Amino acid sequence: MTTVLLTGFEPFAGDATNPSGDAVRAVSAGWSGPEELIVEVLPVTFDRADAQLRALIDRYRPDVVIATGLAGGRTQVTPERVAINLADARIPDNDGAQPVDRPIVEGAPAAYFATVPVKAMAAAMGEAGIPAAVSYSAGTFVCNQVMFAALHATASTPGARAGFVHVPYASEDAPVGAPSLPLADIVRALESAVRAAIDVPTDLAVSAGTLH
Repeated sequence: MTTVLLTGFEPFAGDATNPSGDAVRAVSAGWSGPEELIVEVLPVTFDRADAQLRALIDRYRPDVVIATGLAGGRTQVTPERVAINLADARIPDNDGAQPVDRPIVEGAPAAYFATVPVKAMAAAMGEAGIPAAVSYSAGTFVCNQVMFAALHATASTPGARAGFVHVPYASEDAPVGAPSLPLADIVRALESAVRAAIDVPTDLAVSAGTLH
């Protein structure tokens, strides 16, 4: 049986909620696929999120890993194409840590490309009526840390896939004036992304690049 690990994050930076954590719980509650779906909400801390994700991968040996997180200010749901081996925190994490110019894994590659089909995932979300696009920067905070950790942990496992999806604020809890989507749409977007990651063997050969 195919096993999928889907993670979100707890609230951070003073927010009362985090739509990534809320959405993955909702995906779990409505899951009807034949695959085993493991859902976990991670702490927004460099060290504990990394360690918890690696422990989950070691325990469940998932075929697909999709981590998700909040990108406040984005207007679309964005599968990330690349994670870089760098922690450079603009704000402290929830443990008060604020690493600057620190490698995530000493001696590891400078970057990893997502091994999930990011273009197909974005297309599937678009077909479901959700604004979506491939992103080429997961930032340098805990989201990038977790994406890099997932790709590093699965790099030596044949057939394993891993990636990350950033979501905007949920309309129900968004700061005044911030771009947002209804939580129900974020949930549908993640359901579509997970299904594409499971079902699409080779990513779409279509342009999803940017000019800047």
